[in-house]
Amino acid sequence: MTTAVSSSTGPFLDQAERWTAHNYHPLPVVIASGEGAWVTDVDGRRYLDCLAGYSALNFGHRHPALIAAAHAQLDRITLTSRAFVHDQFGPFCEELAALCGKDLVLPMNTGAEAVETAIKVARKWGYKVKGVPDGQATIVVAADNFHGRTTTIISFSTDPDARADYGPYTPGFRIVPYGDLDALTSAIDDTTVAVLIEPIQGEAGVLVPPPDYLPGVRAVCTSRDVLFIADEVQSGLGRTGSTFASSPVVPDMYVLGKALGGGIVPVSAVAASHDILGVLRPGEHGSTFGGNPLACAVARAVIALLNTGEFQANARTVGAHLHERLNALVGHGLTAVRGRGLWAGIDIDPALMTGRQACEALLARGVLAKDTHGSTLRLAPPLHVTAEEVDVAVDALQAVLKS
Repeated sequence: MTTAVSSSTGPFLDQAERWTAHNYHPLPVVIASGEGAWVTDVDGRRYLDCLAGYSALNFGHRHPALIAAAHAQLDRITLTSRAFVHDQFGPFCEELAALCGKDLVLPMNTGAEAVETAIKVARKWGYKVKGVPDGQATIVVAADNFHGRTTTIISFSTDPDARADYGPYTPGFRIVPYGDLDALTSAIDDTTVAVLIEPIQGEAGVLVPPPDYLPGVRAVCTSRDVLFIADEVQSGLGRTGSTFASSPVVPDMYVLGKALGGGIVPVSAVAASHDILGVLRPGEHGSTFGGNPLACAVARAVIALLNTGEFQANARTVGAHLHERLNALVGHGLTAVRGRGLWAGIDIDPALMTGRQACEALLARGVLAKDTHGSTLRLAPPLHVTAEEVDVAVDALQAVLKS
């Protein structure tokens, strides 16, 4: 369907089209403000945000505690670089390490930077601790992964949109089917330093692995002296109803981002033990903005919210309601529903419409969602969303499927 564009919205869309590289295909809406689970466009129309910035907005738009932390820090200092220590840095690292149950934290900015950090640390650990011959380290990854879009990361992507035309590609990665423990085990040899996987694959359509998969990955990594790296950039920090989607399995390294910045500033981090992150020495890795005062202040407020357990609990209870309502639509326009907590991947019968068409139809009904891979939609509302707000979204989806 074609979404009508107002005279207020049109100029903003035209300006973006004229002056922006076309690396995104956004829906035809121009957002001007937001509060909680809702945003308002330039015409004053409200929309229920069921994407939440790909989990960057786990705590909704402009959460009062996060905004207050940002305002307070803006009045003090925002950047020092890591050449100096500031008074938010140590507390942030200690609090995040405690949340993760790890010894050390290395702050960065974006999720892709954190993944790159994890790759570098794993390789150095392999050479200095495990004894892999220099230049021979390998990392096992899963097909259909999404870990970012840097040149190294897209080298082990199986998504042609992310990978094609950007070679030559970085070697050192072995791709195995996601959820296949036997294939993963067979790919490990004496050169393997790490297994890097998403506990739930988000971009692929919110794919949940078999129940024995993550425990099996943990066991084989332990037995073969290989680091288990969990990319929890999208899945972590409450999204699935627990602080980490890999729980109760504990990886050697957490890769975090998105929600850690509270939807205010980009914050990412890697958390691991002394034996792993301790391989780094001054000058070997860094970031001018990584761990800056503003980022640390906001992230500390995020950690405080997570420590209450309220958001994880709401993701479990309201998430159960979301999945109950969505599963009732299977056979009535939906062919499958996957996910956990407040995260769902839904497959629309391709005979009805594409995912893009469904998102445009939802937009017309006041709900924001995002498609992926043909006729699949992802739903990921903020973690404080209510059951009544979930009903708004699912009712709109049901109307779209019947239209």
